[in-house]
Amino acid sequence: MATVILPRWLARQYTNGQVEHQVPGLTVRALIRELDHRHPGLAPRLEDGVAVAIDGEIHQNAFLEKVDLNSEVVFMPPIEGG
Repeated sequence: MATVILPRWLARQYTNGQVEHQVPGLTVRALIRELDHRHPGLAPRLEDGVAVAIDGEIHQNAFLEKVDLNSEVVFMPPIEGG
């Protein structure tokens, strides 16, 4: 299972403060679905306005990105640049 790390502000709202989760799924979208199943209401927050790092590589639109069984997936505030 992938290790998923949520921002603390979302963890406080949806997972009783638990930041790290073990989640099955082969894409970021599948991870989000499973997290929403466990913590209803979380998916819309993860689908809008967050960046995702998969094994240290940051993606702005990561929903279809592949995830390995031992991947670390970190959801974070969007990255602004300019």
